[in-house]
Amino acid sequence: MTWFMAFLHHLAAFTLVGALVAELTLLQDGLAPKSARMVLLADLAYGISAGTILIVGLLRVIYFERGTSYYFYSVPFIAKASIFLIVGLLSIYPTVEFLSWRTSLNQGQDPITTTRKLHTIRSIIRWELFGIGVIVLCATLMAQGVGYLGR
Repeated sequence: MTWFMAFLHHLAAFTLVGALVAELTLLQDGLAPKSARMVLLADLAYGISAGTILIVGLLRVIYFERGTSYYFYSVPFIAKASIFLIVGLLSIYPTVEFLSWRTSLNQGQDPITTTRKLHTIRSIIRWELFGIGVIVLCATLMAQGVGYLGR
């Protein structure tokens, strides 16, 4: 079962990155209703994968891997969890903006937004992707036992 939980965790992580890259790519051009709907779907995939990462990750820490006594004494794990939280908080603004488009999209119109908002959202997504890169670095360090402050 441990291998399956690791598989789910990694699959969700790759899905999350793919969803962010899709959002960033779709936001490069003008936002026609079709591409805006695709952004909404990518953001839904992002949310589901982030929730999966969180739930499966907690299950791995508590039940399927080395246990809390190991992870809570690992500096890279604490950094990884903290950065995951920051990335999650960063994602709130784009998600709220994307959800605000639903009314105009349901009426078959282009989403109502500004160039400045789109620029801000693209910047946030880039920071999220950077944060995920740092999370991967922390995971690597954690797996090697670097920064373990165990008893």
